[in-house]
Order: sequence, then C-alpha cells, then structure tokens
Amino acid sequence: MQFLVTAYDGADDKALERRLAVREKHLEGWYKLVADGHGITGGAILDDEGRMIGSMALLEFPDRAAFDAWFENDPYVTGGVWQKIEVRPFRVAPKSKS
Repeated sequence: MQFLVTAYDGADDKALERRLAVREKHLEGWYKLVADGHGITGGAILDDEGRMIGSMALLEFPDRAAFDAWFENDPYVTGGVWQKIEVRPFRVAPKSKS
C-alpha cells in the first residue's frame, strides 16, 4: 500500500533550527527506507525564496500499521519539525500502457 505524506514545518522562529538539528538523522532514515524498498520518492517543499518549509514523501508499506510504526519514529515527527501533516493512501500511475 502506498502513502503520500505532505508535511509542513512550523512557522515559528525556531522551525528551521529544529529541522536542521535532526536533518541528518532524518536523511539516514530516508536512505534506509529506500534501500528497504519503502521509499519511492521524496524531498523538501520550498518557499518562493528556496527555503525548506516542509516535506513530501511517497512511501510503500504492507499496510497502514507498518507505515505508522515507521512514521511515529521519524526524526521530523519526534523532533517537532513537522507541524501540519497529511497522510493519504496513494497509487502511482503506470509508466506505460503495457
């Protein structure tokens, strides 16, 4: 089952500081997700000036419980980086008609 995560950082003065404090740990987790076949694509959402203000991730897990087990331990969740989070079931369109 695929999941689309759209998550926005807090808008307070410490938001970028929180993100940067746990970013390397978050990225280490992302690389593991990709290696384990769970991470399809993802990246930072930017504002008009190119500053990171959130994240988007497309993930695949056997079910919602497996997704939740990963999600509740992500450093951007535990570190209070993401403040507005939407998780939706998703299905990637086929790349060809075959």
